[in-house]
Amino acid sequence: MSIASPTHAWSIAGRTAACLAVAVSLALATGVACAQQQRSSEVPSPQDTPYPGTITLQVDASDTAQGIFRVHERIPVTAGPLTLLYPQWIPGSHSPTGPIDMLAGLRLSANGKPIGWKRDKYNVYAFHVEVPAGVDAIDADFQYLSPRTGGFEITDRMMDMEWSSMSLYPAGYYSRGITFAPSVKLAAGWQLGTALERADQNPASHAGDTTTFKPVTFNTLVDSPIYAGRYFKRVDLNPGGKVPVHLDIVADAPKYLEMTPEQLKVHRALVTQAVKLFDSQHYDHYDFLFSLSDVLAGNGTEHHQSSEDGMDADYFTAWADNAPGRDLLAHEYTHSWNGKFRRPADLWTPNFNVPMGDSLLWVYEGQTQYWGFVLTARSGMWTPQQFRDALAMVAANYERNRPGFGWRTLEDTTNDPTAARRAGLPYRSWQMSEEYYSGGQMMWLAVDAKIRALTHGRKSLDDFARAFFGVDNGSFVTRTYTFDDVVAALDGVVKNDWAGFLRARVDTLDPPLQDGLAASGWKLVYTDQESAYEKQYNSRPESPRHLFNFTWSIGLTLNKEGQINDVRWNGPAFKAGVSTGATLVSVNGQDYTRDVLTDAIAAAKSGKAPIRLLLKYQGGYRTVPVDYRGGLQYPHLERIVGTPDYLSQIITARK
Repeated sequence: MSIASPTHAWSIAGRTAACLAVAVSLALATGVACAQQQRSSEVPSPQDTPYPGTITLQVDASDTAQGIFRVHERIPVTAGPLTLLYPQWIPGSHSPTGPIDMLAGLRLSANGKPIGWKRDKYNVYAFHVEVPAGVDAIDADFQYLSPRTGGFEITDRMMDMEWSSMSLYPAGYYSRGITFAPSVKLAAGWQLGTALERADQNPASHAGDTTTFKPVTFNTLVDSPIYAGRYFKRVDLNPGGKVPVHLDIVADAPKYLEMTPEQLKVHRALVTQAVKLFDSQHYDHYDFLFSLSDVLAGNGTEHHQSSEDGMDADYFTAWADNAPGRDLLAHEYTHSWNGKFRRPADLWTPNFNVPMGDSLLWVYEGQTQYWGFVLTARSGMWTPQQFRDALAMVAANYERNRPGFGWRTLEDTTNDPTAARRAGLPYRSWQMSEEYYSGGQMMWLAVDAKIRALTHGRKSLDDFARAFFGVDNGSFVTRTYTFDDVVAALDGVVKNDWAGFLRARVDTLDPPLQDGLAASGWKLVYTDQESAYEKQYNSRPESPRHLFNFTWSIGLTLNKEGQINDVRWNGPAFKAGVSTGATLVSVNGQDYTRDVLTDAIAAAKSGKAPIRLLLKYQGGYRTVPVDYRGGLQYPHLERIVGTPDYLSQIITARK
């Protein structure tokens, strides 16, 4: 159960008063607005009272060829009006993106007879039903049509199933007050991983290909997705520990399931280091749901007792070449403490159709991004050099590639999940996109360094983590927080003007996000050689997660086909007229390849001619001269001699 928090819904009296007040001067417009508000009031506001009875939810997920999930629900009801909701605001997405467009074939019935439904005029996620007299349960049947072109949720070898996409639930109740009895049918021979408990507590048991789970509240069900697959392996990451932690792996082929002893060691160390950091566990078991696939969509979504994690198929088999992205597991695991147990007050909602507020995502995601990097290094999943190289790339973005901070604050980017719905943007460096992640990470580095400086190394952000996220060890009850709570917890570590320190970074233009590096004893430098980490990042063009990065030189990123993903605002390519969305055909008369472009940038440093790019865009071709003489530019971190090396202390494994 979660603690009670106020909702953002207006009261009936508040709506009426608002309508009357506006009507004084804007009668016509107000009439429309009030009509919409009255219409919206047909969706009952959630109340903290139990829903009578248990909803049975059966999902047939065995159709791996067409990707059609077939859903059957049996919902206890009483005669009269009923509103069923499809989840819209999904925790972890931070946006109203529940895939209602993928719901199809909805049919309601009672005692074998069809019952009509009508979608709400202003809320496409709400379905109104009039339950006939004498009916005590209705049956709901529909299909969830998963994507068939990219972003796959199910393949012929594995699936990622989120219960929020597979369920309708009654309006008028907190999600924690609605009980579901779920089950799932898988393809023959598939195995699954989930935080849900089997009905008979036997992980190996199932009836045919159907697995039935213990009844749970709806908020717990939505928080407990399933990964399943033909090739499955469960790895114990906390052997001998009181609280079980498992890595549930599904892979494209059996060979991708194999781990070396050293790989197993560092994944187990991740669990050890996280628990040492937070000095608590707010779960009684935890499952990393881990897909290794070049077909299933990559994923990273947090849950209280599990996480959805997806990497390329060769995550283990090409370990030496796969450092980029290896912080994913640490990031999502951190969310069990930061985001699920402790949660910003405006992100807590009583059900999944009340709007969320994202104003503190620079704590929720920003500090999680910080700990994700740190725990990856402390566990040994990254070497210290890989950590520094990864951080250098982040720092370089906030030195050269975010001019948008001239018109937007870091806090304002917390609106991006709702405003942009995480879609690709034509000029990210100017528009900005969810900078609370990595920008927040840089800010928390500055906080950590400040604490260490103020206490002469006696305390650090670790002390904040234990105090803030480690309270109520063993409790599952969500504790919300505000900006003032964060400031108070920092003050509890060491006295300082933390409100001013944070506001100067999250709520002002051109924030000083680089100062944490210098305060940690390091500085950002550029050379014409990629770091080993960045070379790996740029050497996997077959993966959709990687792009060729020339951001810090001519100012663009593109893939192996030459499609330009982003152009740095006011960078050399931008000033020459290069557009995002164009395709680079040739460089100085030679067919485009990454090496051809690399050589041209390097040669231009000592030459006199501009770099000539032949672009294909909107059905036409044009040659663009880019007058750039700076040569190749790749970021690295370098020690500042004579200063404390806090950065090395930060990533040292805790004993």
